[in-house]
Amino acid sequence: MSDEERPLSHDEAGPRLMEVFALIGPLYRRVQRKIEQDAAGQDLSVGVRAVLDLLREHGPMTVPQMGRAQSISRQFVQRMVNDAAASGLVEAVPNPAHARSSLIRLTDSGGTTIEAVVAREHALLREAADDLTTADVDTCVRVLSRMLTLFDDVDVNS
Repeated sequence: MSDEERPLSHDEAGPRLMEVFALIGPLYRRVQRKIEQDAAGQDLSVGVRAVLDLLREHGPMTVPQMGRAQSISRQFVQRMVNDAAASGLVEAVPNPAHARSSLIRLTDSGGTTIEAVVAREHALLREAADDLTTADVDTCVRVLSRMLTLFDDVDVNS
């Protein structure tokens, strides 16, 4: 078994996974900034973009559902939904499952907006793919998923 195929020892795991964490923060902030720069003419913040994308992927959701899905506070999601609604990108509709908690759904304008944003992001990310393989991406997703699962118990509303 080559060194690359050998599982990490317990002594190696912490420092190696911290290398991943050390890259995630700057990457996240740079991607946020790039999204905001590209969407400057649309007045689309990273938070509003995240709400639009979540609704694009999952259909209408309540604010608490969106908060749980994104591991962020319900209050922050509500502010982003309010901003998106003020721009005509989302709307509240009655929730047949719970009368006091409206469903938030994309408007036609919101759907068009998020589709354009995602298309621009995909075009930009194609440049990063260069010589990456499916296995490279699968491994990255596996590592990040495992790390995310480790912190499932962290309360995002504290």
